[in-house]
Amino acid sequence: MTDPVNLNNLHFMLQKYLLGQDVFLLSQPGPYARRLAMTFCSLINSEYEYIALHRDVGETELKQGREIRPGGNLVYVDSPAVQAVKLGRILIIEGVEKAERGIMPVLNNLLENREMNLDDGTHIIHPHRYALLEDGPSIKDVFIPAHKNFRVVAIAAPVPPYKGYPLDPPFRSRFQARFIDPVGSMLALTAPSPDSIFDKLRNIILSTQLASESRHSLEAITTSSLPPFPQTALAKMSCLVRTFPPPERFTPRQLSRLFLTLHPALVYAPFQAWALLSQQTEEAGLGPLGSAAMTSEDELSDDTGLFGFRAISITKADIEGQAEVIFQRSDGAVITLEVPCGPKPFQPFPPQASQDFLVTNRFMGLLTSFLQAHALDYDITYIPPAMPSTASCSTSFLVKVFSEILGYDSDTVHMYKELGGRELVMRRKVGSGGATSWEPSPLIEGALTGRLVHLSGMDVIGSTAGSLARLTQDRETELWEGRRVAAQTPEENNDTLWTSHPSFRIVTTASKSQPLRDWLSDEHANMFFPIPAEPMSRHEETTLLKNRRLGTLSVLRIARRVAKFPWDQDLRAMINRALLGEFLPAAEKINLETLFDECGLSRSKYLYNPPPTVEKNLLVFPEVSDPLQQAEATVIHQFDAAEDPEGVASRIPYMEHFYDNSLQTGLMRDLAIDLEVLREHVVLLGNQEVVTGSQGVGKNKIVDRLCQLLGRPREYVQLHRDTTVNQLMFQTSLEGGVLKFTDSPLLRAIIHGRVIIVDEADKAPEHVVAIFKSLASHGELTLSDGRRVRPTRERDNDIVVNPNFRLVLLANRPGYPFLGNHFLQVLGDSFSCHSLSNPDAESERKLLSDLAPELEPEVLRRLVFAFQDLRRGYEDGSLTYPYSLRELINIVRHMRAYPNDSLEDTLRNVFDFDVYKRETIDKLADILEHHGLAVKQLGLEAAREAAKKKVLDLRFEPKGSTDLSAPKYGKEDPKNEPHTGGNTWAGGTGGRDTAGLGGRGGYMRLYKGHNINQVSDKLKREVPEHIKEKARAMAKEELARKLEQLNMTEGQARGYGELLSAVEAHIAQLYDLLENLSAKEEERVWVKRQTDGELDDSRLTEGLTGETTVYKRRGTEKPEMGRPQIKPKRIRFVFDISGSMYRFQYDGRLQRSMETAVMLMEIFDRLTRKDKYVWDMYGHSGDSPDIPLVESDKPPTEMHERWKVVEKMNLTTQYAFAGDYTVEAIEKAVLQVGKYDADDWFVIAITDANFERYGIKPEDLKKAMNRNPKVHAALICIGEGAEAKW
Repeated sequence: MTDPVNLNNLHFMLQKYLLGQDVFLLSQPGPYARRLAMTFCSLINSEYEYIALHRDVGETELKQGREIRPGGNLVYVDSPAVQAVKLGRILIIEGVEKAERGIMPVLNNLLENREMNLDDGTHIIHPHRYALLEDGPSIKDVFIPAHKNFRVVAIAAPVPPYKGYPLDPPFRSRFQARFIDPVGSMLALTAPSPDSIFDKLRNIILSTQLASESRHSLEAITTSSLPPFPQTALAKMSCLVRTFPPPERFTPRQLSRLFLTLHPALVYAPFQAWALLSQQTEEAGLGPLGSAAMTSEDELSDDTGLFGFRAISITKADIEGQAEVIFQRSDGAVITLEVPCGPKPFQPFPPQASQDFLVTNRFMGLLTSFLQAHALDYDITYIPPAMPSTASCSTSFLVKVFSEILGYDSDTVHMYKELGGRELVMRRKVGSGGATSWEPSPLIEGALTGRLVHLSGMDVIGSTAGSLARLTQDRETELWEGRRVAAQTPEENNDTLWTSHPSFRIVTTASKSQPLRDWLSDEHANMFFPIPAEPMSRHEETTLLKNRRLGTLSVLRIARRVAKFPWDQDLRAMINRALLGEFLPAAEKINLETLFDECGLSRSKYLYNPPPTVEKNLLVFPEVSDPLQQAEATVIHQFDAAEDPEGVASRIPYMEHFYDNSLQTGLMRDLAIDLEVLREHVVLLGNQEVVTGSQGVGKNKIVDRLCQLLGRPREYVQLHRDTTVNQLMFQTSLEGGVLKFTDSPLLRAIIHGRVIIVDEADKAPEHVVAIFKSLASHGELTLSDGRRVRPTRERDNDIVVNPNFRLVLLANRPGYPFLGNHFLQVLGDSFSCHSLSNPDAESERKLLSDLAPELEPEVLRRLVFAFQDLRRGYEDGSLTYPYSLRELINIVRHMRAYPNDSLEDTLRNVFDFDVYKRETIDKLADILEHHGLAVKQLGLEAAREAAKKKVLDLRFEPKGSTDLSAPKYGKEDPKNEPHTGGNTWAGGTGGRDTAGLGGRGGYMRLYKGHNINQVSDKLKREVPEHIKEKARAMAKEELARKLEQLNMTEGQARGYGELLSAVEAHIAQLYDLLENLSAKEEERVWVKRQTDGELDDSRLTEGLTGETTVYKRRGTEKPEMGRPQIKPKRIRFVFDISGSMYRFQYDGRLQRSMETAVMLMEIFDRLTRKDKYVWDMYGHSGDSPDIPLVESDKPPTEMHERWKVVEKMNLTTQYAFAGDYTVEAIEKAVLQVGKYDADDWFVIAITDANFERYGIKPEDLKKAMNRNPKVHAALICIGEGAEAKW
């Protein structure tokens, strides 16, 4: 109370209270404004009600809710706002900027006139007006006076600079505003400290805040400056310095870890921000900052936590619920602290190495950091790296060990997108008689009983997580019907006040399915004590592998496979499968192959896999034909029917026919080993699923065949874009007014130990697929009805995972043209990955021979090899569709069923999709002809030829005169009626002299949309030569006129046409990709809480009580706060137009660069949603690093404009001086692109520089490309640049 900032703010609030006015506190995100309001209530001895706003808040939470009591009676329950106005309390509303527009005006009349109409038929009115009412029981029962002491204190972060919705003007006008000084609030929250290190750090934090205040008004430099620290940063640092005295001198790593803890947004901040902060630390005498990524081998071998401390001992203290932790600093200083703990026995500390756990320095350093945050009485958030890493960050294992060494009873709660702020703290319950009520969520149960609650996937729920701020910062939260959790409660019994247990702790982790910048906000940093993650170093991964202990799962999986089957040591194939090498881009695939060769891993051999057999309850895969070593048969036990009689009776798939081939038999063996021997969960990816009637050789059929051979019961579920987490858990039904939950196929598989096939896993939202990661890695899942899936039973309502349970996820290959979600990066390495490609040529030929034995073997062979070339065309980019075995089988089936049809007709079944893709049809024709499958016509011509033969052979013989005079255009018919024959009208058919179609003697074709009548070839041949010459001359004149309109000469048009034709195939492929990406961003979703539409299963209980917003409709997803629209992607293409491009053009480098420029300009001009991409094109030469070719605000929309761009590229290379600006061009592009307010940022550069000649080092390029971490930069090296050794 002695703080002048607090006194000033409280004085203002008291003034407004005495005037009967409501107050609006504008404060940066953090607890200060809320605590100020609570302090004010305490000073004037007023009770309060509290509402935390979030995106899901509706009218029910602000007015009245409905409940069904025993006996079926419907009652209305007042919200905190109504309770406050009735009882004269202060209503605190926090997070106003998060509430969607249209919600807060519900309170407008209450704020202005102290009036509100309630759903139960009563009316709140101003107390003065109530005093004027006539006496009468009916009137007094209907009208309720607003209490004279009722006041509102609203709290929000200012928008901008913070994310959120702007205030509704009528709502805003009803408040008296008070801006909370950020510097004052920071200091008010911070206990003083005499430490000199603290003073230096405090000055850096405060100066950053002051600098940011001037920054916010300067939009142009917003993205390149240091963002302000979170409100609680100074308080955390003060607490940290007082509890763990800092060393006299920081190492760069210690300093960087400290700032990432205080300000976790620096993980993804621009490079300039980190450099600016490092400059300030050096000027303050603290030394330089280390790398923000902290990924070097030396840094990751450090076993210390913050300030160089390491935990050395943990024992139970004499006080119940307390543990004694001893920390030692690297200089020998020792600190002993008492911290909260759980009731279970402690696991040994330091943790002991075992077969399942190897203690490493990196792990111990992170564990010490967790213990330090715990000792400071904070909840913890484990921040993943900014860049996705293939190395493990030990996330779940770190939380598990932290819980065990302190004896905690832990609970993991999995977040999913459908969770609202209310569901985080309480959940609906329907009694046997249909009565509705609420019960604590697992999080609140943990708060009341002192558990450690792990909130897994916190990034998925976005800004809704902010509704927990009061619980994490003050250990208080509002529940249902006036119940409240408080840090301290009166000693007398009170059913509405529950006490938060002092041992209660929260640890949050991220699913990595959302970008850090979308959820790692100031609000999140204020709620928790951030600990930045550290991926395993290469040395640690190597150590784990050598010790054959738990480590990076993909590497361990390979080691276990080799240990179980020592005769099968094709490491190249195993690593390639784990990396899904078959689906890598061409350049990465080449690099991977080169790496294999350098490591001495020989190329995989083609081995024949004989078909499997079943012998005496054993599934036997015979030994493969390996001439280099002695192979062994793989023997796997069939499933014991006694373990699941019901499943064996009804859930084993049955396939009457299955044509075995070597490739897919080998895949089945690998799947069987993973599922039954190594007990792994698997992901199976394929180009396309292939099904032929009752026989199938695709992903589903192979897994079904394996389940049939193993006698394994299986469940099946297919995902799609609307799949929700609740649908994966159970189906909801309403029977006799009571909600009932029926277990889903997934839960049945977990309980009974079946294989669950999850099909189309790439089509579901990433946050939905994320639940499979925890299920596969740890056997854990949290159900929305309160039950938990766990490996062992810990509580009565737990569902125990049957040891026979297996997950099989089926999906298409990643990337274009399937355009599924990037679910693999969400799953991490929790699954064993397998890929299903099209069979080799011999396997395909055998399968087709079995399918159609009556067809000529030579024809089948030619078809097989033709399709092999078609797939190669897709891989090298000359074709845009991955022709699969399915199409080939369909062709053979047609040939077998209709032997008299021509090959052209049969091939149209597959290739008619591409009739308007001229370059694709030409490529198809070339491949078919190469394999002796010559067809006369494909594409549009084939379709028309078939129509002539099979429908009607139209030939038109004109009546009357057929004499020719001279070519002419003809008259325009304003009515555009069809004209046949004659020589009067333009656009007619079968005529003479005039512009039209199907006639003779004209100089140009002209189509008006009518049926075409074609004169005979005989009449066409009778056109005199002088008429033909006249027609040619007029055609040239017309072409010249068109070119003049385009501002191009004939030579320029021809030159542009040559460039364009060279890249038409690539244009089609890239156009499809960009067009579909735009469409994917705007896919519609289920918009919930609607008053009409389809009934929402998750709100059936609300429907029972009479709420109206229990429906859902398809619509565009509402953007997160601060993102009112989907921003465009910002792209810059940087071309090398230096003199060497012209000098060495004999290798095609200049020609292909110009073709690439034409390809890009044509694609962006053809897109239907041009606003989705903001792009430009610059060049660099020996004269300048930024030569504008295409400006972002002036894209070339006409052909002559695009020609001028490539002409400028060509001319610049002729006259440029020697020299190279590659590094400068990239750096400048990265900086300029990063300034744009976009959804994502890209710089793609091309260079042919001789790096050695110009003294360019890899470090220089890397520094330029990483100048702004948010910008994705790529460099394509050609010519001498491609020869560089990196």
